[in-house]
Amino acid sequence: MPDIAVLMVFIPTFLFISITPGMCMTLAMTLGMTIGIRRTLWMMLGEVIGVASVAVMAVVGIASLMLNYPTIFSIFKWVGGIYLAYLGMRMWMSKASIESLEGSTAIASNFQLISQGFVTAIANPKGWAFMVSILPPFINIEKTLSTQLLVLVSIIMLSEFLCMMIYASGGKGLRLALSKGDRIKWLNRIAGSLLSLVGVWLIMS
Repeated sequence: MPDIAVLMVFIPTFLFISITPGMCMTLAMTLGMTIGIRRTLWMMLGEVIGVASVAVMAVVGIASLMLNYPTIFSIFKWVGGIYLAYLGMRMWMSKASIESLEGSTAIASNFQLISQGFVTAIANPKGWAFMVSILPPFINIEKTLSTQLLVLVSIIMLSEFLCMMIYASGGKGLRLALSKGDRIKWLNRIAGSLLSLVGVWLIMS
């Protein structure tokens, strides 16, 4: 179990990292805007699993192996990025109706939503950089690693989930504001642009 003093520093540090706008938060806001918070929870599940995986691998040393083989990153980034950009293009081209907006992403199954979140989290080089550089200093080598890791990773997962809920709620609010009259076409375009941006961001990062 980490010391209380360590947790007092660790918790606000990762809350700040999580709340900072990034690929996963942008994806949460976009899906909250298009498919609602309830279905976005599936993406969040994949994202927190991905972040937890990165955290664990950073601590046990697999991160160095991943960083020495950038091809692994490239595969994740290109596949995930192209798929997200494709969905964004479909939103841009859809008809200006709330039903078409929902249909442009509702076709994604729960597994596909989980995969989107997982790939976006695990293929993010900045996520690896944060975990490799920030997480290990919070580990006390004189204490049981598994217990410390369980507590710290649980805090990371909770922090990510809470911040994604904030972003998804913001997306839902934007949807309500733009869901009347001709403004729905701008909702299509905003959501499509954001989703495509996440895809390009993932590829170019």
